[in-house]
Amino acid sequence: MQQREQLATRLGFLLVAAGCAVGLGNIWRFPWIVGQNGGAAIVIVYLVFLAILGFPIMVMEFAIGRAGQKNLAGAMTALEPKGSKWHIYGHLGILGNLFLMMFYTTVAGWTLSYTYHSAAGDLAGKTADELGAFFGGFLGNTGELTMWMLLVVIIGYVICALGVRKGVEKASKFMMSGLFVLLVILAIRAITLPGAGAGVEFYLKPDFSKLSWSGVYAAMAQSFFTLSLGIGSMAIFGSYLSKQRALAGESLRIIGIDTAVALMAGLVIFPTAASFGVDAGSGAGLLFITLPNIFNEMAGGQVWAVLFFLMVVLAAMTTVVAVFENLVAYAMDQWGWTRKKAVVVEGVLMFVLSMPCVLGFGPWSSFQTLPGVAGSTFIDLWDFIVSYTLLPVGSLVFALFCAHRYGWGWDNFLKEANAGVGMKFPAGLKTYCGYVLPLIILVVLVVGYVQLFG
Repeated sequence: MQQREQLATRLGFLLVAAGCAVGLGNIWRFPWIVGQNGGAAIVIVYLVFLAILGFPIMVMEFAIGRAGQKNLAGAMTALEPKGSKWHIYGHLGILGNLFLMMFYTTVAGWTLSYTYHSAAGDLAGKTADELGAFFGGFLGNTGELTMWMLLVVIIGYVICALGVRKGVEKASKFMMSGLFVLLVILAIRAITLPGAGAGVEFYLKPDFSKLSWSGVYAAMAQSFFTLSLGIGSMAIFGSYLSKQRALAGESLRIIGIDTAVALMAGLVIFPTAASFGVDAGSGAGLLFITLPNIFNEMAGGQVWAVLFFLMVVLAAMTTVVAVFENLVAYAMDQWGWTRKKAVVVEGVLMFVLSMPCVLGFGPWSSFQTLPGVAGSTFIDLWDFIVSYTLLPVGSLVFALFCAHRYGWGWDNFLKEANAGVGMKFPAGLKTYCGYVLPLIILVVLVVGYVQLFG
């Protein structure tokens, strides 16, 4: 087997993999779920589901990538029993990365745009209604949306063109370090605002009387989706990892980094919202309308707005770079392309395939993409394919592939997962991983469909 390029340092692996998991879901979706479902009690439920759902699937995905030494499709082909068809999902999983970026590049472009507009003072002095009109006008400006989306694509693929060590690893270290620094600065500012204590209490003091089944499901789904498991995004970085460290401990560290970002984002959002008496569970409007309005009322608000949106940009771009690398590696592994060819061809293709999402807010806004879901656009369609379908289906495939003898098999999985020093994956979890875990994933899949279309 040809020698696989490896990440230079263990820290590089942790930050690259965590960067793939850390994204807009940590900064945007997690606070929204907590705000909608009663605060701290949901945070505890979320942490429990991270342990029982996210952790075993992450170890499995890393193990598949490291054992197969290729992208998800190539790794499953190498590891599956002769004559079986597990590799078919490997290719579908890689396709999921493509669908993910077909809308994620557009939303990441929004964050770049708002960083620029904040720095330029375009948001300063506007009322909440004026900020809402600004955001609506921005979404309807196809030319501007295209420009920011294209910039995201160019930045992401230029980093990938530099290679695993000089590009992806170095960029991830820089972006993740910057993200943590900005989060700390913003959290300190938030909790020192007048009246911020109420927001801190809401976020950190559990009240289980506010729990509902819909909130529990939301926490379960968030714990599942936040780690980007099921489409091979983690498997590719497993293939770049040496066998010196056991995978359970590394997975826990990555989950810890991802969770820390989400929790710290809450310490920015909830105290700030409480200080200014606004609803922290207001979805997209929170990020692009409510918070800019709050910044306008703060002393030095323009500076804080720039820092906040720069932090969101870093969170978004860590995911973009990691997923682009997965797509580049697929072309190199499966078709023998050079890295340069993969970057150029995929960069052009990504731009073209991202355009429906851009146009969906302008000329194609009247086109309903999901039957029975009023107002659905291409961003909703691509998100449905990835978040509601491929992530849970892929995780179900991984659990069955690793835990049963008609797949890769439990013994082979354990041998790979526990190679090297560090925390070992418990051998006694075979029944849980083979039967209980798939059942939980099926619940996520079915309830998600019911909630969307029911």
